[in-house]
Amino acid sequence: MEQIELTIAHWAFLLVVVSIFISIGFRKGVIIPSIVGTFILGLLSYQQDDGVLNQTIFAVQVMFKALLNAGVELFDIMLVIAMMAAMLKSLQAQGAAQIMVAPMQKLMVGPKTAFFVLAVTMYIAAVFFWPTPAVALVGTVLIPVAMRVGLPAMGGAVAVNLSGHGMALSADPVIQGATRLTAGAAGITTNELLPYTILFSLVAGMVAFAVAAWTLRRDMRAGKLETSQGKLPLAGNGSAAPAGTGKDHVLVNESKGPYAQLFAIAVPVILLGIALLMIYRGLFVPEKAIRGGAATALLGGTATTLLVLSTFATRGHHAMDEISLHIREGFFFAIKIFAPIIPIAGFFLLGNPEYAQTVMGEGTPGFLFDVGNYLGQHVAGAGWMLGFGVTTIGLLTGMDGSGFSGLPLVGSLSGALAHGAGFDVAVLAALGQVVTIFTGGGTLVAWAFGACADAGIAGVSPSDLVRRNFVPVISGILVITILAIVMM
Repeated sequence: MEQIELTIAHWAFLLVVVSIFISIGFRKGVIIPSIVGTFILGLLSYQQDDGVLNQTIFAVQVMFKALLNAGVELFDIMLVIAMMAAMLKSLQAQGAAQIMVAPMQKLMVGPKTAFFVLAVTMYIAAVFFWPTPAVALVGTVLIPVAMRVGLPAMGGAVAVNLSGHGMALSADPVIQGATRLTAGAAGITTNELLPYTILFSLVAGMVAFAVAAWTLRRDMRAGKLETSQGKLPLAGNGSAAPAGTGKDHVLVNESKGPYAQLFAIAVPVILLGIALLMIYRGLFVPEKAIRGGAATALLGGTATTLLVLSTFATRGHHAMDEISLHIREGFFFAIKIFAPIIPIAGFFLLGNPEYAQTVMGEGTPGFLFDVGNYLGQHVAGAGWMLGFGVTTIGLLTGMDGSGFSGLPLVGSLSGALAHGAGFDVAVLAALGQVVTIFTGGGTLVAWAFGACADAGIAGVSPSDLVRRNFVPVISGILVITILAIVMM
């Protein structure tokens, strides 16, 4: 293995990473350390004999180029999420969104079935619409029904939270925003990463659901949880309900447009058909497989088409003006998620040599990859150390409540350490992604937008929700960590 020589820039990169961990430990934001770190790397990476002024100018340019590079890498994901959210807004406006999930009410005949129907419905909706818009749809329609058949409000919150902001978001199998971010930082393709993220998310989710169902059943029998304990902010009365961070509001429209039934059937059928087409081609016609950016483009184009048709069906010629409102809301949602991530991703992507050279020029090393390869020479064979180490980092980085801001770090570390030690990069990166999003997506962090949205829809406290999730989620994370170690 080629010996890696660490420079002062490499050590500066490490110091910035340490400062980011310290900031996370004190529950502070990590944007400023990331921007300052990018500036420092720009200073240290420029030709030292070209004058202080030119060094400073170059470092200032690097800050912007790093932000631009991260923005370019993430924009297609931001765009498809924005169009999906806009389409859902349009469907809600004509009442089609509520009709889509209404049939699931018939399957809720008791607290047990209500718990799992909520979970399955939320997973399917979150895979296509993303969890926060999906919980506004699923939660507002189905949680009141679940409570009427005996499921406590906390049980409803746990079901949609573990399923949406846990399982669905951590795998992100359709939109692939998380997968693209992790894979890019790890230096691998989404095709390599996705099978493992799906596997780990399902295993962690099933373990968490099993433990959560047992604890809910135990506490219901003991009388600690009652159906009436949750005061729903909306019960199908057209009132506003918390969504997003708990401060945004989604209007639940009781009125049904003339084409609501048609769109309630057509939209799920079309999206499911696209998913099946992707799966079929990926398995049986690999030369025509729709993956990565192509899959994102297909979903984004489909969402845009459905948005236009739905808006015209609802508003007629007024759609020419109305559609801008839906698109604006969709972009607000997407930007709110990704805006804080771009500066962080801009810094951590410099750990990858491909992105570092794009920002700083030819010959720039991948700082974190070099450090990982250096350390990997000393931990060869210690798969258990890498597995538990990445899990710990994922838990720590998820504590900022974003769920996504830690992905560049765990991706970069996984790519560097696993490659240097001779282990499977995709397995380690997938473990890091699933742990990070399960934590920061909102199952273990009360201030995360996921916990706030899910708890707000169910009318329970976010702190109580994550406290209820702690043992189930940690159990699931422990199981997938051991599984990853075996598979590496």
